[in-house]
Amino acid sequence: MADATIRPLPAADITDWDLRADVVIAGYGIAGVCAAIEAARAGAEVLILERTGGWGGAAAMAGGFIYLGGGTPLQQALGFEDTPENMEKFLLAAIGAGADRAKIADYCRGSVEHYNWLVAAGVPFREAFWGQPGWEPPHDEGLMYSGGENAAPFNTIAKPAPRGHVPQYGEKKIGQRSGGYMLMKPLAETAESLGVRAEYDTRIRRLIVDQTGRVAGVLATQFGKEVTIRAERGVVLATGSFAYQQQMIEDYAPRLIGRPAAAIEEHDGIGIRLAQALGADLAHMDATEVAFFGDPQLLARGILVNGRGQRYVPEDTYGGRIGQLTLMQQDNQAYLVIDETAYEEALATETATPFFRQPPKWAAETVAELEADMGLPELSLQSTVDCYNLHAAKGSDPLLGKKPEWVRPLTGSLAAFDMRGFTAGFTLGGLRTDLESRVLHVSGDPIPGLFAAGRCTSGIATGGYVSGASLGDGSFYGRRAGVAAAGSVLTQHATE
Repeated sequence: MADATIRPLPAADITDWDLRADVVIAGYGIAGVCAAIEAARAGAEVLILERTGGWGGAAAMAGGFIYLGGGTPLQQALGFEDTPENMEKFLLAAIGAGADRAKIADYCRGSVEHYNWLVAAGVPFREAFWGQPGWEPPHDEGLMYSGGENAAPFNTIAKPAPRGHVPQYGEKKIGQRSGGYMLMKPLAETAESLGVRAEYDTRIRRLIVDQTGRVAGVLATQFGKEVTIRAERGVVLATGSFAYQQQMIEDYAPRLIGRPAAAIEEHDGIGIRLAQALGADLAHMDATEVAFFGDPQLLARGILVNGRGQRYVPEDTYGGRIGQLTLMQQDNQAYLVIDETAYEEALATETATPFFRQPPKWAAETVAELEADMGLPELSLQSTVDCYNLHAAKGSDPLLGKKPEWVRPLTGSLAAFDMRGFTAGFTLGGLRTDLESRVLHVSGDPIPGLFAAGRCTSGIATGGYVSGASLGDGSFYGRRAGVAAAGSVLTQHATE
């Protein structure tokens, strides 16, 4: 259904502006706050429009991973060697087909400086490494593998280095109160100290464009009342993904239909749609992160099989990779098979995540019995276990490359978890932007006065995913957007 209400509004129709600022930012999450800080430091008067009652967005509710590398001070302090080139080599392999090579190279080369910028803005990182499988460090450790860097096949492509940097938070509770809050809090305080203003409960509705085609402001509603906001230098869209816009999911990312969105309801694609109405180009709209709701300690110790009883992924790899392969290549069919010894070992680990630890659905004395109980074709699971055990007895997994520390034959009593449909996701595609975070028209030219960052754009993750990519490129290119927006009109005037 056509929606004329998102079409741009001519600035000539505005007789009186309700609010004004040099740079107007829509969204007070990670991309918005970083844009605000840099724009303010560049001398701009900054106003953030936030549709909820406070700062934070999805970032404040996230686990807090920021994907950084190339030799950050934290990596160095903990004895891990990394280079921008090594980081780039891994990301190109992990992201897969369609990777934005220029953006990935740019991000990797600026990663150390970005880490230092975050620290200078008050984001705390504890010099401690967490090396166990897990969704995130259970305590306040600052560094962890968060993308499968040390798992097959990536550990043979690039030298493994942990790049999941997590802000220190002593009162965290995995899945409920995590490091994302301690990323946003100091950044919001930094923005406030620089004089950044915020208008809450304010939803953007339309972009306002002057007679030259330049974005000059936004029309928004605040408590149901229309307000017009003039942007003297530029508008930055930092409005999040389209994970909760059902029509956009059906049109662009149908694999997520019916999958719970691992995002917040405010991610309704409004920034994308408003820019589209100006002719903005889109990229990788089908790209999705897919979480897999399994306990990594259990997964690493067992074997994950599909609906045909076959293994399809090294079980000790990054959970997002498991999720993508399960949903996209295995029709969302997955079962975890584990023996009693490994099960008890996993339950005793420190990374206990109770809400992922439900009892197994089936238990049996033999693989044949378990196979029958699960309804799998005769010999399908048995042949898989036989093959796995044959090589596991030698401490290897030549089929998929699981690390030797997790490879042990499955023996004695066994159990299986029904993990069909254990996936949820959020969208990764969005507005096409350049390295300065300018929104690009379908012609390839920047749309004057319009900038964007975060999950309303197509960032460094265009296929595969690594935990921390969203907070990483959102903050990194949020900064670029702030700098570019603050200087856009000044540069134009200087050349006139």
